[in-house]
Amino acid sequence: MPGVFIMKEYIKNIRQKIRIFPPRKEGQSGEEYAKQRMLLGLKYGVYALAAFAVLRGVLVTVKANVSVSNSVNGKELPIYCVETDEPKIALSFDAAWGNEDTQKILEILKKHDVRVTFFMTGGWVESYPDDVKAILAAGHDLGNHSENHKNMSQLSDAEKKEELMSVHQKVQELTGYEMFLFRPPYGDYDNAVVNVAKDCGYFTIQWDVDSLDWKDYGVDSIIKTVTEHKHLGNGSIILCHNGAKYTAEALDTLITTLKEKGYTFVPISELVYRDKYHMNHEGRQMKN
Repeated sequence: MPGVFIMKEYIKNIRQKIRIFPPRKEGQSGEEYAKQRMLLGLKYGVYALAAFAVLRGVLVTVKANVSVSNSVNGKELPIYCVETDEPKIALSFDAAWGNEDTQKILEILKKHDVRVTFFMTGGWVESYPDDVKAILAAGHDLGNHSENHKNMSQLSDAEKKEELMSVHQKVQELTGYEMFLFRPPYGDYDNAVVNVAKDCGYFTIQWDVDSLDWKDYGVDSIIKTVTEHKHLGNGSIILCHNGAKYTAEALDTLITTLKEKGYTFVPISELVYRDKYHMNHEGRQMKN
């Protein structure tokens, strides 16, 4: 732990500086020697107070870090779903290629007063800036889906950061919005992906309910797959895709059916815990 190492080095340095009071020099008066000892005592006291301040800072930092953990048995996990007693679920759309259905999706969401999360690639942001603005204006989350939709685990840490921050900068310049939710392309991640995203100020988000809309099985298939999914429950995160063949057509009935089951919709930003949480082995985010 860097803080503990720094503390050890600091104490070592103090020990080198602090010695037993030097012996009284020949011819030195008692008054002079007493004054010398007093000045050295004050000097050592300053060192001691500084050491205490450093130690206190280390302990506070450690305590803060322990309150937020994505690690389970040495593996860093993204958030697949959230532990909550409330019947809240989050609908999300990955936007990486097409855009034919964006307006229709936004109209249906507005009709049902549902806010969702759109995870966008840098290319999509560049190609459809007006739609990015429209999504944000409608009250939806803007999420990061990387710059080039690559397998993040196969990139160096520097490349991972570039994939995240390139699209982050584009969205910030376009809308002023600071994104903090990241979904890795293909759901591909490892410890480094989660940690680099965290260093960039991002929560890594997966899903526990996949609509399979990208397989183009049809409207009924999407509705049934989601509403009858074995993992569907309080705190679920549902994966859909902007630009998929049947998603927009299925959306109206999908939302209606889920509402009839008693669920309310919130964007992922309002579902996840920002601090004081840990994960279980399923990737469920749980409040401490």
